[in-house]
Amino acid sequence: MSSVPAVTCRTRSKRLPWFFLGAGAAGLILAVARLVITGGPPDGWVLTGLLLLPLGVGGGYAAVVRVHADADGLSYRTLLRRRSARWEDIADVRVYLQRGRHSDIHRVEVVTRGGPVWRLPLPVGPSSEGQAAYDDTVEALRALHRLHGTPESDHLVVITASTAGRGSGLAAVLCALFLAGAALAAWFAPVVAETKLAWTSAVPCAADSSARDRDCLTTLSSVIARTEVNKGRGSSYLFFADGRPIDRLAVSREGAQGFEAGDRAELTLWRGQVREVIGDEHVWREHFPAAGEITVVAALCVLAAGMSGAVVVQRRRGRRLPVDEVLPSSAPFAGALVGTAVWALPYCYRHPTLVPDTAGDVVWAGLGSLASLALFFWAWHATRVRTPGTDVASPTDTASGDEDVFLPARFLESTDYNPNGFGTHIVLGADGPAVTPHPGPGRFAARPIPVERLTVRTVRRPRGGDGDLVPRGWDIAELDDGGRQIRLAAAPDHLGRILRTFTNGRAPAPAGGPGER
Repeated sequence: MSSVPAVTCRTRSKRLPWFFLGAGAAGLILAVARLVITGGPPDGWVLTGLLLLPLGVGGGYAAVVRVHADADGLSYRTLLRRRSARWEDIADVRVYLQRGRHSDIHRVEVVTRGGPVWRLPLPVGPSSEGQAAYDDTVEALRALHRLHGTPESDHLVVITASTAGRGSGLAAVLCALFLAGAALAAWFAPVVAETKLAWTSAVPCAADSSARDRDCLTTLSSVIARTEVNKGRGSSYLFFADGRPIDRLAVSREGAQGFEAGDRAELTLWRGQVREVIGDEHVWREHFPAAGEITVVAALCVLAAGMSGAVVVQRRRGRRLPVDEVLPSSAPFAGALVGTAVWALPYCYRHPTLVPDTAGDVVWAGLGSLASLALFFWAWHATRVRTPGTDVASPTDTASGDEDVFLPARFLESTDYNPNGFGTHIVLGADGPAVTPHPGPGRFAARPIPVERLTVRTVRRPRGGDGDLVPRGWDIAELDDGGRQIRLAAAPDHLGRILRTFTNGRAPAPAGGPGER
């Protein structure tokens, strides 16, 4: 049995963490000493000391964190936690990709048998030494696991945002928040409708001054003292002479630009606020939203909740898949929601109560609902989890004669016929299959594929470790190239066509996979 060296991961810099830890300790001493000496409220020195404390916490974490793996097992420690496990108690060592600001952050997860999943503090990729150093560390951990334990997977499992092992908690929370927003908007719509109806039906107040407190219109004269036009997104203002009836009024930018200092204006008050300003050449009126506008907001929230719900449904449909298998995209559901919005939003604007007024409105709502049901049925079918190899083309589709057929496909490993992964298409024709960096026509820069040394092992769906160059709807064929395993990715029908050419008309038998859901 060959030996595998132990793996130890620590913070690369040894002095910097201790420097930050000393700075944090000095800040704590400074803050406490200052408070004790002065006995008064905190001042700038106390604030400076408190600002240094996070540096101390971060430095202490970096100085203490450590991951160690040897023949006995794997362990790690941080500032607040210590954990260890023997290799026989570990089911798998895999990679978890987190979304970063500029690139993905690679973390290592340890799956324990019948227990929790650990996310190791180190290593983190890409590290300061580069992605290769991170990959070497992960491979060393997996080598120790293979030597002293029993891994559940025979390949490196990579969990990405599109794989079945990714949780749906965030999507579920967003769905609940959007539904709550829709409910709030729907509750507010009748209030908005009532307010606008009261404004449009309001009449001037009677001569009795006490009537000004009622739901009627009061008209006052004033003079514009000056205007303040905000060039940004904030409100602009009209200022009135002598502060009568109010000192200033927030208006839109266009409303403020229509008035000038010294203009005489007639102000209309309703429910204690200025709702209208009428000048000699310009009029500003406060905008009262229509009930249809609020109903449209509620409908938009429902549609957004539907998109989040589609993500949750997709993950539920793929719950029995391997954790690193890529799920079908939820884009068809987005298309169905957009199609629903085309007819539903105008309908909601015209009918805030959602009750049709005429026979035409009944037809509008009925046909729109049927169209939405058809779109969602299509989306459900398009996002099914398909068994690899069920959608291959028929043997009669292979290229014949002198005609070349270019099919989008990629070898994911660099080979002598695909150096540096340059190929984007495979051309089939009388001259045999070849890899090309273009979709044709012509075989310029084509590299012939040595089909005589290729053997089809299996056909499967994409995994998280296959990279970003493989679309979700493609399949992966694992081939044996003279003892080396390589991967070929293409759409299911194109892949079947290519593999039949490789095997001289014998369709490959794909590996068993999950059925249609």
